[in-house]
Amino acid sequence: QVQLVESGGGLVQAGGSLRLSCAASGRTFRSYAMGWFRQAPGKEREFVAAVSWSGGNTYYADSVKGRFTISRDNAKNAVYLQLQMNSLQPEDTAVYYCAADPILVGPRKSEYDYWGQGTQVTVSA
Repeated sequence: QVQLVESGGGLVQAGGSLRLSCAASGRTFRSYAMGWFRQAPGKEREFVAAVSWSGGNTYYADSVKGRFTISRDNAKNAVYLQLQMNSLQPEDTAVYYCAADPILVGPRKSEYDYWGQGTQVTVSA
């Protein structure tokens, strides 16, 4: 059974930090690129960050460069994806989703085959 389960969301004040985690299991996600997307109320789901299968290449949306860091741990039976978010701002408020792409690492959400249920991040001013 394929599962991508996010955790770590919550309420934080502007300028604060949060660390999101995603546990992906049920397939050989070690060979998949992984990414984080987010969706704010009334807006399209947008790319946040992605990491290649090896962890050697990372990509970020311009809006989060220098503040967010994506990383992964390819364990034997699951892949653990993290997103360290620093200097959070109210505009970062959204539901954050992790996703898996079997082919390429990049920002196109249509290329991601598997998605988690999301975790809410709320940043107060």
